[in-house]
Amino acid sequence: MTPAAPTVSPAPRDANRPTGILFVCLGNICRSPAAEGVFLHLIRRQGLEQAFTVDSAGTGDWHVGRPADARMRSAAARRGIVLPSRARQITPGDLNRFDHVLTMDRQNLTAVRILAGPGAAAQITPITRYCSRHSIEEVPDPYYGGEEGFDRVLDLLEDACGGLLEALMAERAGG
Repeated sequence: MTPAAPTVSPAPRDANRPTGILFVCLGNICRSPAAEGVFLHLIRRQGLEQAFTVDSAGTGDWHVGRPADARMRSAAARRGIVLPSRARQITPGDLNRFDHVLTMDRQNLTAVRILAGPGAAAQITPITRYCSRHSIEEVPDPYYGGEEGFDRVLDLLEDACGGLLEALMAERAGG
């Protein structure tokens, strides 16, 4: 049985300010831009664009300035999801600018926590904690695999982002 998504508890913030969400993977061309696109798709469908600021970044700088991997863009497009971002590397400032930083795997989680140090305001969490249909600890990197890996990542991210949005909306409603 998959455990329920945890209650989201960011640092105290102005309730009128959009909630900042940053998705993080290794190079910011597959998983994190896909998570960003999925989350943007979900909030657009519900008319919640003004409630959130959404971005993605990588822990590495190899792909800075590039669009998401063409295979991920193609897989997302088949689902009606647009991946608008360009790769960038996470910065220490991101950990105070965003309320929630969601990582794709243990390596990213460790790198972000090291970058954050003791004083960061953001809540740093593995995205998979919000999955309700899949019992998985990490979102696998599809970069070196076949096309099916990109669809699998999108399946996982649709589940996780849906759970994340549900938890964030419950928190915004005060419960």
